[in-house]
Amino acid sequence: MQPIRQIAALPYRSEDIAGDSPVQVMLITSRDTGRWVMPKGNIGPGVPPHLAAAAEAEEEAGIIGAVCPVPLGSYRYRKRRGSGASLMVDVDVFPLAATRVLDSWKEEKQRERRWFSLAEAADAVDEEDLGELIRSFAASEFKSAAARTGLMSTVSQKSGIKAMFAWFQRLLPRTGNFFEMFEAQAAAVLAAADATARLFGDGKGANEHIREIIEREHDADEITREVLQTVRRTFLTPFDRAAITSLIGALDDTVDEMQAAAQAIDLYGFADFTPEMRDMAAIVVDAARLTADAMPLLRDVARNGRRLHELTERLVRMEGHADEIHTEGLKKALKQHGENDTLRFVVEREIYKHLERIVDAFEDVADEIDGIVIDHV
Repeated sequence: MQPIRQIAALPYRSEDIAGDSPVQVMLITSRDTGRWVMPKGNIGPGVPPHLAAAAEAEEEAGIIGAVCPVPLGSYRYRKRRGSGASLMVDVDVFPLAATRVLDSWKEEKQRERRWFSLAEAADAVDEEDLGELIRSFAASEFKSAAARTGLMSTVSQKSGIKAMFAWFQRLLPRTGNFFEMFEAQAAAVLAAADATARLFGDGKGANEHIREIIEREHDADEITREVLQTVRRTFLTPFDRAAITSLIGALDDTVDEMQAAAQAIDLYGFADFTPEMRDMAAIVVDAARLTADAMPLLRDVARNGRRLHELTERLVRMEGHADEIHTEGLKKALKQHGENDTLRFVVEREIYKHLERIVDAFEDVADEIDGIVIDHV
């Protein structure tokens, strides 16, 4: 007999989405025992699992955000029923990038909520496999943070680009700090992805989100330019020069595609995003998080090869899932608007095309990382 299946959301945030702040996750207390758990529940009929998880997060924890339709993993626990029976339950966990924390929510008087570090959250939950799942969420936090504090805070700025990169350029060329630049680029990508998720969210502040995406793309361009110049000036590089330029180019492509999507939305004045579009935007956020997690591991490829391969495999799976969502979204758009509103269909197809290209660009990043791992493990 198969165990009962439930879904759960893992709400997460970083105090500085473009910097080196550690990831935090939110846990809530259960209503019966007061132990720390994730927002979770049953899957209603006809409701996609990830959307059911997002609904639980809003109802139980007062969290709204972009939920990735690809689960992080699953864990198992025993649930005590009213009859006294203790039944096995399998729970699929969906990452949810928090964009809003509500001051008032449905179960606020029934539960406590708290942000935890990954290590604290893993220790706070009772289920051992859930703890391991939480630890695996971002197994590598940025290392040597003190050495990169100036760089990371610089990348997170929204103005003064020329001035900030004048300092950046004076600091790095003689040292050839490619790892710092990879990580800075990943931070810019993650910030742009977060803005993209907000753009595809509730429609509020669209102009500001579009502007931020464009600014983040400029940040990424500056870092890419610095990497290419440093490659030419550096005698010894940690990887093959072609691998360095290909990786930084692939990272830059992800932000370029986000900017293209934002500009298309701005051009058409489009705001009526479909559930499939929001799902693809949520995949973009989680792909950016995985990419940011992978970059510090490149400092020691031989030791971190297995973890890097796990991350790239997940990126590839997410791209396949995004393709399915893209196809389904286009079919719905054609059915709803193909005959009576051709312009609307054309615009939706354009938005879907850009979202697909963003996720495809992350798959290219995964391929570049895999190539480095193959060469150095």
